[in-house]
Amino acid sequence: MMDELLRMRVALSPDIMTTVRLATGGVCSLAALGYDDGEDCKVCVTESLLLLMRGGYARAEIAFSAGEALSVAIEGEGAHGAASACEEDEIALALINALAGSVVMERREGAVFKIVFTFGKQA
Repeated sequence: MMDELLRMRVALSPDIMTTVRLATGGVCSLAALGYDDGEDCKVCVTESLLLLMRGGYARAEIAFSAGEALSVAIEGEGAHGAASACEEDEIALALINALAGSVVMERREGAVFKIVFTFGKQA
């Protein structure tokens, strides 16, 4: 069973990224993630938000849930621009896939609009 730890809606702008990273670090601590997994989770959250921002979304909803693992769901909200793949997007996708335990991405009209990933808890 997953317990929701935090849900927040944020404007997708570079100014909000530090605040989201700090909140993510706090959630990782609550979920008893080790230091390395916590840092990796912050990178995945930041890259996911940047991916959505480059896709033209104005806002995102981030939901953190804990159970056997920490699950993070990030979904773009509002209208998005045309889907145009760029090198930064490919790097972001590769980082997320390399760092997170399990990754599911959903696309709408060719653009990523939802990313869900997990991190295991420290034993």
